[in-house]
Amino acid sequence: MTPPDEAAERARLAEQLITAEQDERRRLALFLHDGPVQTLAGIALMLDAVGHAIDDANLEAARSVLNEALERQRDAIRSLRDLSFSLEPVVLRDQGIEPAVRGLADEIGLAREIQIDVDVATAEQLGEKVQAALYQIIRESLDAAVRRGPPTKISVRVERAEDGRFITTIADDAAKERRRAVFDVLSERARTLGGRLTVDQSGGTTVVLDLPASAAGE
Repeated sequence: MTPPDEAAERARLAEQLITAEQDERRRLALFLHDGPVQTLAGIALMLDAVGHAIDDANLEAARSVLNEALERQRDAIRSLRDLSFSLEPVVLRDQGIEPAVRGLADEIGLAREIQIDVDVATAEQLGEKVQAALYQIIRESLDAAVRRGPPTKISVRVERAEDGRFITTIADDAAKERRRAVFDVLSERARTLGGRLTVDQSGGTTVVLDLPASAAGE
Protein backbone atom coordinates (compact mmCIF):
# COMPACT_ATOMS: atom_id res chain seq x y z
CA MET A 1 0.00 0.00 0.00
CA THR A 2 1.33 3.45 -0.96
CA PRO A 3 2.08 5.66 2.10
CA PRO A 4 -0.23 8.72 2.37
CA ASP A 5 2.64 11.22 1.97
CA GLU A 6 3.91 9.46 -1.15
CA ALA A 7 0.40 9.26 -2.61
CA ALA A 8 -0.13 12.96 -1.96
CA GLU A 9 3.20 13.81 -3.62
CA ARG A 10 2.33 11.72 -6.66
CA ALA A 11 -1.06 13.43 -6.88
CA ARG A 12 0.64 16.83 -6.68
CA LEU A 13 3.13 15.94 -9.41
CA ALA A 14 0.37 14.51 -11.61
CA GLU A 15 -1.58 17.74 -11.20
CA GLN A 16 1.48 19.77 -12.17
CA LEU A 17 2.01 17.60 -15.24
CA ILE A 18 -1.60 18.06 -16.31
CA THR A 19 -1.32 21.83 -15.75
CA ALA A 20 1.92 21.98 -17.73
CA GLU A 21 0.34 20.06 -20.61
CA GLN A 22 -2.70 22.35 -20.56
CA ASP A 23 -0.40 25.37 -20.64
CA GLU A 24 1.48 23.84 -23.56
CA ARG A 25 -1.75 23.22 -25.48
CA ARG A 26 -2.85 26.78 -24.77
CA ARG A 27 0.49 28.11 -25.97
CA LEU A 28 0.25 26.08 -29.17
CA ALA A 29 -3.32 27.21 -29.79
CA LEU A 30 -2.34 30.86 -29.39
CA PHE A 31 0.71 30.37 -31.61
CA LEU A 32 -1.38 28.79 -34.37
CA HIS A 33 -4.15 31.38 -34.11
CA ASP A 34 -1.92 34.44 -33.95
CA GLY A 35 0.69 33.11 -36.38
CA PRO A 36 0.00 30.69 -39.26
CA VAL A 37 -3.81 31.00 -39.16
CA GLN A 38 -3.68 34.79 -39.39
CA THR A 39 -1.02 34.56 -42.09
CA LEU A 40 -3.10 32.13 -44.18
CA ALA A 41 -6.19 34.32 -43.77
CA GLY A 42 -4.18 37.28 -44.99
CA ILE A 43 -2.92 35.27 -47.95
CA ALA A 44 -6.50 34.38 -48.91
CA LEU A 45 -7.42 38.08 -48.98
CA MET A 46 -4.33 38.85 -51.04
CA LEU A 47 -5.23 36.15 -53.57
CA ASP A 48 -8.69 37.70 -53.87
CA ALA A 49 -6.97 40.98 -54.62
CA VAL A 50 -4.83 39.24 -57.26
CA GLY A 51 -7.99 37.95 -58.94
CA HIS A 52 -9.55 41.41 -58.98
CA ALA A 53 -6.35 42.92 -60.40
CA ILE A 54 -6.30 40.32 -63.18
CA ASP A 55 -9.97 41.04 -63.96
CA ASP A 56 -9.02 44.71 -64.27
CA ALA A 57 -6.10 43.79 -66.53
CA ASN A 58 -3.70 45.28 -63.97
CA LEU A 59 -1.07 42.57 -64.26
CA GLU A 60 1.68 44.58 -62.58
CA ALA A 61 -0.39 44.99 -59.41
CA ALA A 62 -1.42 41.33 -59.54
CA ARG A 63 2.19 40.23 -59.81
CA SER A 64 3.26 42.45 -56.89
CA VAL A 65 0.53 41.18 -54.56
CA LEU A 66 1.13 37.57 -55.62
CA ASN A 67 4.85 37.83 -54.82
CA GLU A 68 4.06 39.17 -51.36
CA ALA A 69 1.52 36.39 -50.81
CA LEU A 70 4.12 33.79 -51.76
CA GLU A 71 6.63 35.23 -49.30
CA ARG A 72 4.05 35.15 -46.51
CA GLN A 73 3.23 31.56 -47.40
CA ARG A 74 6.89 30.60 -47.12
CA ASP A 75 7.04 32.26 -43.68
CA ALA A 76 3.99 30.25 -42.57
CA ILE A 77 5.56 27.02 -43.82
CA ARG A 78 8.79 27.77 -41.95
CA SER A 79 6.97 28.48 -38.68
CA LEU A 80 4.87 25.31 -38.97
CA ARG A 81 7.97 23.26 -39.81
CA ASP A 82 9.73 24.66 -36.73
CA LEU A 83 6.69 23.84 -34.58
CA SER A 84 6.54 20.30 -35.93
CA PHE A 85 10.26 19.79 -35.27
CA SER A 86 10.01 21.02 -31.68
CA LEU A 87 7.05 18.74 -30.88
CA GLU A 88 8.34 15.54 -32.46
CA PRO A 89 10.67 15.86 -35.42
CA VAL A 90 10.15 13.55 -38.37
CA VAL A 91 13.77 12.45 -38.00
CA LEU A 92 12.91 10.95 -34.59
CA ARG A 93 10.38 8.63 -36.19
CA ASP A 94 12.35 7.92 -39.37
CA GLN A 95 15.97 7.79 -38.16
CA GLY A 96 15.89 7.46 -34.37
CA ILE A 97 16.62 9.49 -31.30
CA GLU A 98 20.33 10.16 -31.86
CA PRO A 99 19.88 12.18 -35.08
CA ALA A 100 16.84 13.92 -33.53
CA VAL A 101 18.73 15.05 -30.42
CA ARG A 102 21.74 16.10 -32.49
CA GLY A 103 19.47 18.15 -34.73
CA LEU A 104 17.87 19.79 -31.70
CA ALA A 105 21.28 20.51 -30.17
CA ASP A 106 22.59 21.97 -33.42
CA GLU A 107 19.56 24.23 -33.76
CA ILE A 108 19.80 25.55 -30.20
CA GLY A 109 23.58 25.76 -30.27
CA LEU A 110 23.67 27.83 -33.45
CA ALA A 111 20.81 30.10 -32.42
CA ARG A 112 22.18 30.74 -28.91
CA GLU A 113 25.91 30.36 -29.56
CA ILE A 114 26.15 27.55 -27.01
CA GLN A 115 28.46 24.54 -27.19
CA ILE A 116 26.29 21.43 -26.85
CA ASP A 117 27.99 18.03 -26.72
CA VAL A 118 25.78 15.06 -27.52
CA ASP A 119 26.45 11.37 -26.93
CA VAL A 120 23.12 9.54 -26.97
CA ALA A 121 23.73 6.56 -29.27
CA THR A 122 22.86 4.20 -26.39
CA ALA A 123 19.31 5.61 -26.36
CA GLU A 124 18.71 3.81 -29.67
CA GLN A 125 18.31 0.66 -27.55
CA LEU A 126 15.20 2.12 -25.90
CA GLY A 127 11.67 1.34 -27.03
CA GLU A 128 10.06 3.68 -29.55
CA LYS A 129 7.63 5.28 -27.09
CA VAL A 130 10.37 5.70 -24.49
CA GLN A 131 12.57 7.39 -27.08
CA ALA A 132 9.79 9.88 -27.85
CA ALA A 133 9.31 10.63 -24.14
CA LEU A 134 13.06 10.93 -23.57
CA TYR A 135 13.34 13.37 -26.46
CA GLN A 136 10.72 15.60 -24.84
CA ILE A 137 12.51 15.46 -21.48
CA ILE A 138 15.79 16.44 -23.16
CA ARG A 139 14.08 19.23 -25.12
CA GLU A 140 12.39 20.66 -22.03
CA SER A 141 15.63 20.46 -20.05
CA LEU A 142 17.53 22.34 -22.76
CA ASP A 143 14.76 24.93 -23.03
CA ALA A 144 14.85 25.49 -19.27
CA ALA A 145 18.64 25.87 -19.30
CA VAL A 146 18.55 28.41 -22.12
CA ARG A 147 15.69 30.41 -20.61
CA ARG A 148 17.16 30.67 -17.12
CA GLY A 149 20.86 30.79 -18.01
CA PRO A 150 22.07 31.19 -20.50
CA PRO A 151 24.83 28.57 -20.25
CA THR A 152 28.01 28.56 -22.34
CA LYS A 153 28.08 24.78 -22.67
CA ILE A 154 25.73 21.83 -22.24
CA SER A 155 26.31 18.11 -22.43
CA VAL A 156 23.70 15.44 -23.10
CA ARG A 157 24.73 11.82 -22.54
CA VAL A 158 22.97 8.48 -22.34
CA GLU A 159 24.84 5.50 -20.87
CA ARG A 160 23.85 1.98 -19.88
CA ALA A 161 24.80 0.71 -16.46
CA GLU A 162 26.07 -2.82 -15.84
CA ASP A 163 22.66 -3.84 -14.50
CA GLY A 164 20.97 -2.68 -17.73
CA ARG A 165 19.60 0.65 -16.50
CA PHE A 166 19.70 3.65 -18.86
CA ILE A 167 21.23 6.80 -17.36
CA THR A 168 20.65 10.11 -19.11
CA THR A 169 22.69 13.09 -17.89
CA ILE A 170 22.00 16.66 -19.01
CA ALA A 171 24.53 19.09 -17.52
CA ASP A 172 25.06 22.81 -18.07
CA ASP A 173 27.14 25.60 -16.52
CA ALA A 174 24.35 28.18 -16.24
CA ALA A 175 23.22 29.87 -13.05
CA LYS A 176 21.26 27.43 -10.94
CA GLU A 177 18.11 29.57 -10.92
CA ARG A 178 15.35 27.43 -12.42
CA ARG A 179 11.65 27.17 -11.79
CA ARG A 180 11.03 24.25 -9.48
CA ALA A 181 7.85 23.45 -11.41
CA VAL A 182 9.96 22.53 -14.45
CA PHE A 183 11.80 19.84 -12.50
CA ASP A 184 8.56 18.63 -10.92
CA VAL A 185 7.02 18.11 -14.35
CA LEU A 186 10.13 16.32 -15.61
CA SER A 187 10.08 14.12 -12.51
CA GLU A 188 6.50 13.13 -13.21
CA ARG A 189 7.34 12.37 -16.83
CA ALA A 190 10.17 10.16 -15.59
CA ARG A 191 7.82 8.37 -13.19
CA THR A 192 5.40 7.54 -16.03
CA LEU A 193 8.34 5.77 -17.70
CA GLY A 194 9.08 3.81 -14.55
CA GLY A 195 12.16 5.93 -13.92
CA ARG A 196 13.48 8.51 -11.50
CA LEU A 197 14.83 12.01 -12.08
CA THR A 198 17.26 13.83 -9.81
CA VAL A 199 18.70 17.34 -9.98
CA ASP A 200 22.07 18.53 -8.69
CA GLN A 201 22.72 22.28 -8.63
CA SER A 202 25.93 22.32 -6.62
CA GLY A 203 27.78 23.57 -9.71
CA GLY A 204 25.68 24.58 -12.66
CA THR A 205 22.73 22.24 -13.13
CA THR A 206 22.85 18.50 -13.74
CA VAL A 207 19.68 16.57 -14.47
CA VAL A 208 19.95 12.77 -14.24
CA LEU A 209 17.22 10.49 -15.54
CA ASP A 210 17.45 6.87 -14.42
CA LEU A 211 15.37 4.46 -16.50
CA PRO A 212 14.99 0.74 -15.78
CA ALA A 213 16.41 -1.98 -18.03
CA SER A 214 12.82 -2.80 -19.04
CA ALA A 215 12.74 0.48 -21.02
CA ALA A 216 14.78 -1.24 -23.74
CA GLY A 217 12.99 -2.05 -26.97
CA GLU A 218 12.42 -5.61 -28.07
